[in-house]
Amino acid sequence: MLDRPTQKIDILRRCAATLLIAAALSASLVSGASARALNNPPANDPQSVIGIWLNPHGSVAVRTGLCNGRLCGWIVWASHEALDDARDSGVASLIGTELLEDYARQDSRRWSGTVYVPDMGHRFSSTITQSSANILEVKGCLIGGFLCKAQNWRRIEALPGA
Repeated sequence: MLDRPTQKIDILRRCAATLLIAAALSASLVSGASARALNNPPANDPQSVIGIWLNPHGSVAVRTGLCNGRLCGWIVWASHEALDDARDSGVASLIGTELLEDYARQDSRRWSGTVYVPDMGHRFSSTITQSSANILEVKGCLIGGFLCKAQNWRRIEALPGA
């Protein structure tokens, strides 16, 4: 017959194992949902900001996705001119650079975070507003919402030249 301390330890081990299994299943379900959102974003879902977006000059494509529960975006394609501009500004590798950082959802169409401008080497307070399923307005501001610049990015299905 087992004594009480040994029985308690055995019960705690079983509970811990059950919690680990539940956590693994939960993570699997969440990552599956995230993968579905990344691959096929429905237009009426706030997650539809997840995709590939081209800036208005057609010089940079950014893939948006979730990072630590927030919205982020990384450069996945750049024109030769954009690559040269970045290199001249001291950015050796533009592809893979995180351009959109730590955006928190404000409402179903709006996020706020930080935008990195590689050719300036600075980060700015920013908002992203999804004006339609295929248009994002990305706006960066210097001080407290003053001196702002906005661009409309459009969703693309494939990278330019692919």
